Amino acid sequence: MERLSENKPTGGLREISRRTFLALSIRNFRLFFIGQSISQIGNWLTAVAAILLVLHQTNSGLAVGIMTACQFGPILVLGPWAGLLADRRDKRMILMVNQALEMVQSLALAALAFLPVTPLPAFYAVALAGGIIFAIGTPARRAFVAELVPPEQIHNAVTLHSALMTGSRVVGPALAGVLITTVGFGWAFVVDAVSYLAVLECLRRMKPEELRRPRTTGRSKGQLRAGVAYIRSVPELRVPLIMMTAIGTLTFNFPVVLPLFIQQDLHGGDVAYTMTYSVLSLGSLLAALAAAHRGTVDLQTIVRTSAVFGLTMFALAAAPNLAAALPVALALGAASLMFMTLSTALVQLRADPAMRGRVLALQSMVFLGSTPVGGPVLGAICDAFGARSGLVVGGAAALAAALWGYTRSDQAGGLSGEVGLDVDLAGAA
Repeated sequence: MERLSENKPTGGLREISRRTFLALSIRNFRLFFIGQSISQIGNWLTAVAAILLVLHQTNSGLAVGIMTACQFGPILVLGPWAGLLADRRDKRMILMVNQALEMVQSLALAALAFLPVTPLPAFYAVALAGGIIFAIGTPARRAFVAELVPPEQIHNAVTLHSALMTGSRVVGPALAGVLITTVGFGWAFVVDAVSYLAVLECLRRMKPEELRRPRTTGRSKGQLRAGVAYIRSVPELRVPLIMMTAIGTLTFNFPVVLPLFIQQDLHGGDVAYTMTYSVLSLGSLLAALAAAHRGTVDLQTIVRTSAVFGLTMFALAAAPNLAAALPVALALGAASLMFMTLSTALVQLRADPAMRGRVLALQSMVFLGSTPVGGPVLGAICDAFGARSGLVVGGAAALAAALWGYTRSDQAGGLSGEVGLDVDLAGAA
């Protein structure tokens, strides 16, 4: 397939700025962007607070892994059906119901956290309910971006949404650290619940008549199997998804390994963990902005970024103290996001519009859905051999995926596609 030419910005700073934020000139996308900016910060606030609360009560890597499984396990089961729902139904209405339910779930977490002793079984159950809600809403939210702007601005819209998702990872964990150390876990969940009011109001104020809805998929037998068969028949989708499965299972389980590493090996507390997480997220944001200026991607580049991802995991495992770990975390965040950006580019932009919801759901399923499989395993490894061993296992998985992808590069042909996509790392880091 012919490589696409590089998109190089021209003109002065004003022109560069206009091109970078072009999709924000569309009212519906601007409302979506504002609401999601606030809500995603709240999501990361809750994700970090939940992990730290469980770690405080148990000091167990396995318990943290179980929490991760509750949060993201439903994607593994419900992902394909959620994608089919997104292809069949009004995505805006799906999101409004979904976000309202997530607000209720955050309030339930807050109520449990305010108790003198948080009952972990109930906390896990509420987290599992939130995982189900998240699994249903994720494909609709990601596919909805393409309906908000004209076709020629989809590239810009998904790039901005990607930057939004990664930028929220810088602010959310830092805010979690401040709230946890000053007013406690309960208020962190309350702040997240309040953030959903912003996204609900923004969704309400959109103009449905200006949405560019694709032809909806009618009901028929075998639609899920058709989605799987479609991916298997397209090497540009199949190879990155298989690599993503291995890396999502053992490498992207940062919520399990990182707090244990900071606490047990680097002897840091909540502030050290949230600071490290924010630095890692800053690296991801820088990588997202760099990826936005790439015009093409091929499988060899994906393989190389997977290898770099693995090597930075090894480097973090070797860090002797927090001062040494922070710059490595910056590089690790950049490498992890670059791998996800490049490997998801083909999935996001090459999928047939009629298949987009199902393809994105299956992509989320193999990436986020693999997290609960590897989370308890890595937690048990960290408990038995130390958190550094969990980082080493993750690094080895990324290198193994790179080697496998390299052996399949000829079979897949010259994979290339336009970069600038929606990368959802809600459960990845």
